[in-house]
Amino acid sequence: MAIKIVRLGSSRQDHEGLRIGTVRRPPRGVRKEDYTSKNIYDVWFPNLSPSEALLKEFLATEDEKSWKAFRRKFLAEMKGPEASKDLDLLAALSHHTNLAIGCYCEDESRCHRSLLKELLLKRGAEVE
Repeated sequence: MAIKIVRLGSSRQDHEGLRIGTVRRPPRGVRKEDYTSKNIYDVWFPNLSPSEALLKEFLATEDEKSWKAFRRKFLAEMKGPEASKDLDLLAALSHHTNLAIGCYCEDESRCHRSLLKELLLKRGAEVE
């Protein structure tokens, strides 16, 4: 049992389990009933995505300085009680079932999903 960190829209991996979209907005131009069949996500969970304001500020984060600022602000958002409880829940579930969480970003190293991975590992989650 574990959580896999994935790019939404990518092919599903063996034993991936439920795919959770930790994105602020659903995909454009895709019917809601097609999200699962197109490997986008099974459940939309924007609770663990960057806030709208943070997304607008750092949408095109390319340099190291901007990435560090985004990282600091996103981690601060995830310290809130709601996000913290959601992370605790996913960490606990990782010991009982397979899950996948993801975002649309091509480069995981410049995506909030890499930060979610760190936060989940700190909570003792099983992460692949």
